[in-house]
Amino acid sequence: MPNQLWLSQLQKHRAIAVIRAPDFELGQQMAKAVAAEGMQLIEITWNSDRAGELISQLRWELPDCIIGTGTLFNVQQLHEAIAFGAQFLFTPHVDPAMIKAAVAKDIPIIPGALTPTEIVTAWNQGASCVKVFPVQAVGGADYIKSLQGPLGEIPLIPTGGVTLENAKEFLQAGAIAVGLSGELFPKKLVIDRNWGAIAQQAKNLIQQLG
Repeated sequence: MPNQLWLSQLQKHRAIAVIRAPDFELGQQMAKAVAAEGMQLIEITWNSDRAGELISQLRWELPDCIIGTGTLFNVQQLHEAIAFGAQFLFTPHVDPAMIKAAVAKDIPIIPGALTPTEIVTAWNQGASCVKVFPVQAVGGADYIKSLQGPLGEIPLIPTGGVTLENAKEFLQAGAIAVGLSGELFPKKLVIDRNWGAIAQQAKNLIQQLG
């Protein structure tokens, strides 16, 4: 997916549902629950059960959604993820070789960074956006706001501490989008397979950001 299209999708949808699925079928249901309420950016973490197969399956089952993956640690995992059809790639760190490999394939890559130096380094190496993680530990939305002055041209996606309640604050602070995992998929609701309640979480989030 060309970078400009990716950025326009982020600006349109503003939130990424991050799914850590201990079980393949649970991952399918989690994705379908949020997609039913209009969430179209879905990340399947690479440590999910049969992550690659799950990405392929969801690309087929949810054609309107953009399905990517995250927590990729090396170039080998990155190539595997692309082979399974991942449409965007998150890493927890800044790895020049991974960024180069993704850019060569024209797949958006969003490395994880925290300090201004890390963020600028990732951007200069060709990152599509930069994941600011763990954002809540360093001041939350205020931290994103403080980065806007010097780094305003770099699209930032905060994760790690983003909630349904504070997601809008991060966007108002200048983030292009946010990523939510446990806040969108409370453990108890997943264990109970309460997909209606999870769909409601997604609906509430979309309303908050609307």
